[in-house]
Amino acid sequence: MSAPLDIVVLGLSLASSWGNGHATTYRALLRAFAARGHRILFLERDMPWYRGERRDLAEPDFCELAFYDGLAGLDRWRGRIAAADAVIIGSYVPQGAELARLLRGWTSGVLAFYDIDTPVTLARLQRGDCDYLSPALIPDYDLYLSFTGGPTLRQLEEAYGAPRARPLYCSVDAEAYAPVATPRRWDLSYLGTYSDDRQPGLERLLLQTARQAPQLRFAVAGAQYPAEIAWPANVERLEHVPPAAHPEFYSASRYTLNLTRADMIAAGFSPSVRLFEAAACGTPLLSDVWSGIETILSPPEEIRLVRSTAEVLQALAQPEAERQRQADAARRRVLAGHTARHRAAELEAALRDCPASAPPLQPAEGAPGG
Repeated sequence: MSAPLDIVVLGLSLASSWGNGHATTYRALLRAFAARGHRILFLERDMPWYRGERRDLAEPDFCELAFYDGLAGLDRWRGRIAAADAVIIGSYVPQGAELARLLRGWTSGVLAFYDIDTPVTLARLQRGDCDYLSPALIPDYDLYLSFTGGPTLRQLEEAYGAPRARPLYCSVDAEAYAPVATPRRWDLSYLGTYSDDRQPGLERLLLQTARQAPQLRFAVAGAQYPAEIAWPANVERLEHVPPAAHPEFYSASRYTLNLTRADMIAAGFSPSVRLFEAAACGTPLLSDVWSGIETILSPPEEIRLVRSTAEVLQALAQPEAERQRQADAARRRVLAGHTARHRAAELEAALRDCPASAPPLQPAEGAPGG
């Protein structure tokens, strides 16, 4: 058996899921990682917009969670960071570039970067406006864990000098996400924070569909949508749906829509957590189109790809038996390969296989865990 790992994660947020998808990703992954016998400290920058009622997981039962104010506030955790087998810094962490330079000097274990926004990160690096990473820092990370697979991994290694770039897609907590017996409220829903580059897709694939099919019902859930958006009368707006309510939200939808940011469409191989969570809840998916989606869910049996309002209307008109077949096929696929348990095993393997600045992580005979 391999020795349990002691890791420290510094991420955007674990405590608050308001307006970000990082929290649900970290929660599912780290809960499953802890279930494998490992010890986790999550350090979160105390930001005002994630405080108060927006903290919907103040005391996780799978890891230790602590908050810090500025880089100087990390001094109290220096010993723990220095002794960790691995330190993982996530994308969009405030002052992430300075943080990486600081912790590179503190830890002799694996220093990993977990990019939950890889194509966006690379686009920002090219523009020179990325404050949580720089091209010069990438070779200093022992491991680059990427939400995007495919050709982007080779780009990270060959163009940016990452010693090891490995995919670590998002996933679903299969114990938390499952079908819920609830009345169907919407024919098509969308769950996602507002984004300028996703809005044209939302307009074309959901709002225009709603205008052309006033007899159908729609929902858009998520924060930060501009007040000037003209919502059709048959589109229900929900400002925030907490993770605990996601299964009921998806289960109340005949279909749900997946929309992808422009940089991620360009890169391909960038599945959204919506794919896995909705499928686990037994809700069939309509999605925009990008390279590599067929490696996640196979169209049209497990997911319907839509490019136009007309194609959405055609999908919504499918017989119930066909809708159910698609939902069942997608759920089987996700539970067989895209749960948090699968990702936790992949993370452990990546950390154990990675040489650090100090001697690599060594398994101990007879130790629990593994």
